[in-house]
Amino acid sequence: MPVPKLQTKMRLHKGDRVRVLRGKDRGQTGEIIRVIPKEGRVIVDGVNTAKKHQKATRATMQGGIIDKEMPMSASAVALICGDCGPTRVGYRFDEHGTKIRICKKCERDL
Repeated sequence: MPVPKLQTKMRLHKGDRVRVLRGKDRGQTGEIIRVIPKEGRVIVDGVNTAKKHQKATRATMQGGIIDKEMPMSASAVALICGDCGPTRVGYRFDEHGTKIRICKKCERDL
C-alpha cells in the first residue's frame, strides 16, 4: 500500500525542543531526533515508546525487550520558544535575504 504524500515542507528540524499536544504522552517535552518529511512525521526522544522484542545478533550481543521510539505526527507537536513556551513557526527574511524561522507569538528568532 503506497504512503500518501502529505507534507514535504517541514517547519520542524532535527534538534528542536518540542512539546507533545496530543496522544498518550500529552504534555511531555523532548528533542526531535529524526524527521520524516515524506510522511509528515517526527521521532521525539523519550516520547511515544513501544516495547520491541530484540533477538540477539552479532551486532547486538544482548537480546531481550528494548524500548523503541516510534514516529508521531508532526502536527501533534509544537516547537518550544525560549520566551513564551509552545508556539507555531513563522518565517521572515533578514537583510541578506536568508530565511529565518520565528516564533508566531513573540516574533523572536528560533
